[in-house]
Amino acid sequence: MIKFSRLFNGIQNQIRYTKLYLTVPYSNQHILGIETSADDTGCAIVNNKGELLAESLHSQNLIHLRNGGIIPDVAQDLHRTYIKPIVSETLRKATMSMEDISAIAVTLKPGLPLSLVVGMKYAKHLARRFNKPIIPIHHMEAHALTARMYYNIPFPFLVLLISGGHCLLAVAQDVNHFQLLGQSIDSAPGEIFDKVARKMKLRNISEYSKISGGKAIELAASKATNPHMFKLPLPLAEYKDCNFSFNGLKTSVLLQLHRKEKQHEIIADKLIPEVNDLCAAMLMAASRHLIHRTQRAMEFCEKNNLIPESNKQLIVSGGVACNNYIFNALTMLCDETNYKIYRPPPKLCTDNGVMIAWNGLEKWRKGLDITTDIKTLDIEAVSPLDIAMRRAR
Repeated sequence: MIKFSRLFNGIQNQIRYTKLYLTVPYSNQHILGIETSADDTGCAIVNNKGELLAESLHSQNLIHLRNGGIIPDVAQDLHRTYIKPIVSETLRKATMSMEDISAIAVTLKPGLPLSLVVGMKYAKHLARRFNKPIIPIHHMEAHALTARMYYNIPFPFLVLLISGGHCLLAVAQDVNHFQLLGQSIDSAPGEIFDKVARKMKLRNISEYSKISGGKAIELAASKATNPHMFKLPLPLAEYKDCNFSFNGLKTSVLLQLHRKEKQHEIIADKLIPEVNDLCAAMLMAASRHLIHRTQRAMEFCEKNNLIPESNKQLIVSGGVACNNYIFNALTMLCDETNYKIYRPPPKLCTDNGVMIAWNGLEKWRKGLDITTDIKTLDIEAVSPLDIAMRRAR
């Protein structure tokens, strides 16, 4: 049971910092954001006008690319090595010190526990040393709201979050109020792109050797001469909900790959001659699945009056949102359904400190989740995106 004194103190702290926010001069409010949920160490500073003052990012992508995925222990060690230099570099770029910072926003959920804990501990260290409040951030909420930093997007709106770790559809009703419509029941799209790219041995081609599997598949697909050579299924075609499933698609692609490898007697590091066409087929199939489920979500929102007719907007974010083929396919869907479509700048679709600082600012403006009782803060490896709605019928 929560002691009344702790609850009361928490409320008092919330009131205190809400009042502080209202009395601090408008131009002197700065939010520092820290992101360490996976394999990127990110930091950024934004002011109360929503202007980005500085950002820094250390990516571990090339290190983990060689190992076929993120190794948690290695990721944690690299976060520990770079977290202090990254924060210091960001402050230097902004010609600021921690005394100029109003609050520290930090990702606490969801993510890799060994990675999350590095950002949390360093944020707590800074909070204690410089007497600053902390704003806990939900990683997926931050992705969903980043586009608002660049476009005038009023609530509510539809969100499609697609990355290497997540795939979901939700209605963003406010800064901290999301209604989940559907999510992947198995793997995320970025995850299957990476796994299939490894099986195809795309990394053996020099131009693909230092990029993600998803990007490699997109580039290979652009070189296809017969993209309709392979027939792949539409996942969950008979299911009338908004969920996703990519494991069946991955299996179908790998079966086609195995068939062609056997046909051509492929050995060692050789690639099948039809690799570009198979990449195109996979990319088209994944896009069809995303469009099919997103259209279901749009219909569900209309049927249940979740988004006003005058405010039909789709925000696409996450690493896979950088895929132009997928984004263009979603744009065609939005053109047909009278939705406006937005995505953050490509470098902010992947994990970064800017989205954390921006989410912190959105909460700061409304006096949400600002706390000085940092002992109560902890990481959560798994955290649903707020309220799970009943399935669409």
